[in-house]
Amino acid sequence: MKRTVLVVDDEQNMQAVMRMILEGAGHHVLAADSGEAALAHAQNPNLDVVLSDLKMPGMGGEQFIIRFRKERPDVPVIVVTAHGTIRSAVKSIHDGAADYLTKPFEPEQLEIAVHNAIKLRDILRENEQLKAAVSEARGSRHLVGESPAARQLLEEIRRVAPYKTGVLITGESGTGKELVARTLHELSPRHDRPWVALNCSAIPRDLMESELFGYVKGAFTGAAQNRRGRIEQAQGGTLFLDEIGDLDMSLQSKLLRVLQEREFSAVGSDHVRTVDVRFIAATNHDLKALVREGKFREDLLYRLDVYSILVPPLRERRPDIPLLAQTFLRELVAEMDKKVTAFTPAALDILERYPWPGNIRELRNTVERSLLSCRGQTIDVEDLPGAVTTRTGTTGGSDKFSLSKLGEKNLDHWLEEVERGAILEALSQTKGVQAHAAKRLGISERSLWHRIKKLNIQINRVIQ
Repeated sequence: MKRTVLVVDDEQNMQAVMRMILEGAGHHVLAADSGEAALAHAQNPNLDVVLSDLKMPGMGGEQFIIRFRKERPDVPVIVVTAHGTIRSAVKSIHDGAADYLTKPFEPEQLEIAVHNAIKLRDILRENEQLKAAVSEARGSRHLVGESPAARQLLEEIRRVAPYKTGVLITGESGTGKELVARTLHELSPRHDRPWVALNCSAIPRDLMESELFGYVKGAFTGAAQNRRGRIEQAQGGTLFLDEIGDLDMSLQSKLLRVLQEREFSAVGSDHVRTVDVRFIAATNHDLKALVREGKFREDLLYRLDVYSILVPPLRERRPDIPLLAQTFLRELVAEMDKKVTAFTPAALDILERYPWPGNIRELRNTVERSLLSCRGQTIDVEDLPGAVTTRTGTTGGSDKFSLSKLGEKNLDHWLEEVERGAILEALSQTKGVQAHAAKRLGISERSLWHRIKKLNIQINRVIQ
């Protein structure tokens, strides 16, 4: 395959000599007599190597290398000059040159230098392709869907991911807002830097400031040593603030200062620290309504909502439900070591018709419950939770008991699975709040706690 080499030299004779040598070696040669003219070739996708003189009228070789490397860091540059000194060689390499040749040179020297540069170009290209593939796989491995709503969501993520721009993610509970935020991070230039997530509704108000900003030793009773806050932990990377609408008003003003000034102080310290963090926030609240009610700062909303992404509810992505269900099934089967391979068409039809008030989170919990109930290799209608089949008008999954449901299990085992499924559903519907789940189940909170412990239910898994 012919490779494309750009020769940049104001001496026409030198251009002709290099063209003859390179074309004789089987390369396609482009030529430019100045740095300005050479930059016109910078976006040529077929360009493999650049040979550039250092001493040229107008834009010199050193300035050209700096400009060109900014636009095309994937294309190696070889400096060719009659003014070869150690100092100019070191400076050229520092500016991004891959190699250095001094005039006069032998044809073999030029051919070897270009050959090595082409090998470097191939390595750089493969590396970029690999990084893109890994990043894409990381970012979209759970963003499953082919519906118009899912494709639009992924397109919005790809559009804003490369930039430092703050993003506000909105949508109903359980739609996967944190996954969208994580995908933004994984597809950004910060993907190899820290990812830090903080749920603003999960931490008590009096602890939130030290959690966010950190503290120094002696700042308050119990502060026995310095502790970095989430902002500092995310330095150079991304900080995801989930449920931002629940952040206390006093902390909203302090967060606003960080967003505006890019600096903060730890609790108990006068030392001001600068911060390089991309802020992504999410909420299922109407922040504009909270602003009108005086519960959220309008200026903070403007700072957070530079670019907004609305995550659609699952009921607007019905074509994606079978694909999502099968994806969750594969993940859970691997975790639970069960030999269930698929859903029956009838079961998938039920899942597609169900309104999914709990969105993707509820779908995953439903797949897990169905997998626990399944006795064969496919999940059928009778394996689905009664709440799903009843609401879709299907009797196959009703809660009416028959001995056929026991299969090879004894009654105690079957009752344990029913109990586990009911608790999982209640916890899912109440976002893991045990007091509310107990009320829905009609039992005391203490009784629920004992049952969760007995059945080894992981609360953090339920509310993810």
